[in-house]
Amino acid sequence: MKVPDTSAARVLVVGDVMLDRYWFGDAARISPEAPVPVLLVEREEERPGGAANVARNCAALGARTQLLSVIGRDGPGTRLARLVRQAGVRASLHRDRSIRTTQKLRVIGRQQQLLRIDFETPPSREVLASKLAEFEAALPQCDVVVLSDYGKGGLAHIARMIRLARAAGKRVLVDPKGEDYSRYKGASVVTPNLAELRGVVGGWKGEKDLEARAQRLRGSLGLEALLLTRGELGMTLFRRSRVLRVKAEKREVFDVSGAGDTVIATLAVMLACGEPLEAAVRLANRAGGIAVEKFGTAVVTRQELFGG
Repeated sequence: MKVPDTSAARVLVVGDVMLDRYWFGDAARISPEAPVPVLLVEREEERPGGAANVARNCAALGARTQLLSVIGRDGPGTRLARLVRQAGVRASLHRDRSIRTTQKLRVIGRQQQLLRIDFETPPSREVLASKLAEFEAALPQCDVVVLSDYGKGGLAHIARMIRLARAAGKRVLVDPKGEDYSRYKGASVVTPNLAELRGVVGGWKGEKDLEARAQRLRGSLGLEALLLTRGELGMTLFRRSRVLRVKAEKREVFDVSGAGDTVIATLAVMLACGEPLEAAVRLANRAGGIAVEKFGTAVVTRQELFGG
């Protein structure tokens, strides 16, 4: 296949950002104080998470990427902003004194996650409302908008963002959260996984029932397509006139965290540089397969995706 020119792609990412932290070490002992392992920390890592990971995946594929979000006026926010900048992302991260930057601290012993500790405070609606003007101003400089919803409060005005982006003629991709998908009405593509879709449409009996439920949801939201990510079963793209099933590429699954970020980022970049939707889905499926071979929130580069 002809390799797309991703340098021409312009992607705007908006949503919940977080700092993913990792403590790695050896957990060979049990604590004398309680029946829990004792981790001797040997090294620490920090990576951009959430919408920030989507943005750095877009940048790693060669796209010109802008990120809008809210962080706290704290050390983790400063470190997250630096990591995003180092990834080649142009970021506008509003710093709010009333919140703490969302962090996910994972404690890892011998490549096994022992514990995850979360720190977060939802941003106020007033802060988020102030981002709408900046969002609207950024629309002319992008080809595709990604709204990365992690349920942390950063997309309280998502319905209005979708309306503004669509009015500007931009495709809008949504990585959804929660059971109320009505706020995603009018988006171009929504990308739930199996558990997320089940929480919205209920359980299904076989592929025919799944297709009927997915198509009803797609139609009720006025979507161009609904892309269901299915882990080792690959992906299914539901469009009005047809259904595309893409098998997962056989790979050794090491860690699925962050794979959804890679999928929606790849889809956005490919659409932004003019690839047809179905071709973009196939490339996103390939990128997701590469991502699960890596530990933690990771990026897939243009070289890895296309080879060479």
